[in-house]
Amino acid sequence: MQKPPGLDQQYSEACKELEQPENPFISHILQEVKLNSDILTKNTTVKIAGNNRLIPVVKVTDGDFQVLAAVFLNNVFLTGLDLRYNLLTDAGAAHIGAFLQDNHTLLYLNLMFNDMGTAGAEFIAKALHRNETLTHLRMTGNKIDNKGGMYFAAMLQINATLQKLDLGDCDLRTQSLIALATVLNHNVSIKAINLNRPILYSEEEESTVHIALMLRANSTLVELHLCKHEMKNFGIERLCDALYENCSLRYLDLSCNKITRDGVSFLGKLLKLNNTLEILDLNFNRIEDDGAFYLSEALALQNRTLQALAVTNNNITGQGLVALAEAMKTNQVLSYIYIWGNKIDEPTCVAFADLLQSGRLKPTSTDVEPYVVDGRTYLAEVSHGLKRHYYWTPSYGEPDNQDANASLAITPVEEHL
Repeated sequence: MQKPPGLDQQYSEACKELEQPENPFISHILQEVKLNSDILTKNTTVKIAGNNRLIPVVKVTDGDFQVLAAVFLNNVFLTGLDLRYNLLTDAGAAHIGAFLQDNHTLLYLNLMFNDMGTAGAEFIAKALHRNETLTHLRMTGNKIDNKGGMYFAAMLQINATLQKLDLGDCDLRTQSLIALATVLNHNVSIKAINLNRPILYSEEEESTVHIALMLRANSTLVELHLCKHEMKNFGIERLCDALYENCSLRYLDLSCNKITRDGVSFLGKLLKLNNTLEILDLNFNRIEDDGAFYLSEALALQNRTLQALAVTNNNITGQGLVALAEAMKTNQVLSYIYIWGNKIDEPTCVAFADLLQSGRLKPTSTDVEPYVVDGRTYLAEVSHGLKRHYYWTPSYGEPDNQDANASLAITPVEEHL
């Protein structure tokens, strides 16, 4: 039986047929994908990321993707395609849209930080009206703007396959956020959505109010990212009120907002009764000691569901940090805690050193590591967290390392997102 040609050979032939110059970076990547009888039974993700620092990179252009589409169209082994940090524009999005309409195997598509705009969003969103296989799409960092967000909201009314959608850093605005929230009232397929860093001009928090209304009705969503939403105590109160009635959300990301101790008081009350939330990300807010006390009280006395808590850079002093450490002694479920960037004093260092030395806290489940100098205990930062590799992946080692991306270990739906 004759061995089928390798992907690099197929790529070379497709370049000649379409009269496109060969991209040496693509050729190198495809040479590493061994097309043989074994791989036909495996799920394969081809990673052609333009930010690879280990080999010379010639970033993928619109013409390059046209060739790739011809190569991959009938290759049934391809289930994932990573094209982050390349030069794909709206013209390339038109090729991607055509590819998605004809392809029946691709499950994961990463288009993070290319140069697509509103027109590109329209091509891709409309292609997903017909696509019945793609389950995870990352549009992160493509400036699709408000109108592009509306195209994806319209798509979610029709598509029943997509489970994970990342529209973070896409310059969404209030209108498109409200449209997406409204659609998610009835969509039963989306399990994870990222709406990080929209462009908001109002101080009224209208989008947060609509997201809260959605959480009352939605029973499918497992993961919700609302980073950089300018959310204040009013918004967090609306979310908490809604979450009393929600029985599905396991991962809530509220990092980089304007939440203070008063806002965290609502979270503390919620955690005393909530039995579904497993990951809470409050990094880069300003909850201070009182906020830490509200959380530690709920965690020590009543909550036995939360597994991971991130409170880095929250202006918490030693008193608040020690209270959280004490809560971990009575709460055996909370296994991951991240505290770096606060006002760490010696009692904090001793408290977390004791947790680590006793085995209550694993060294891979926190972002600090104790060391002793002249009989005094200090803490050093280590590169662990919930999602350290969201915008980038390390040149060496495992990109999905669970020490740096603990949410992968806790919430399986988080893979790739």
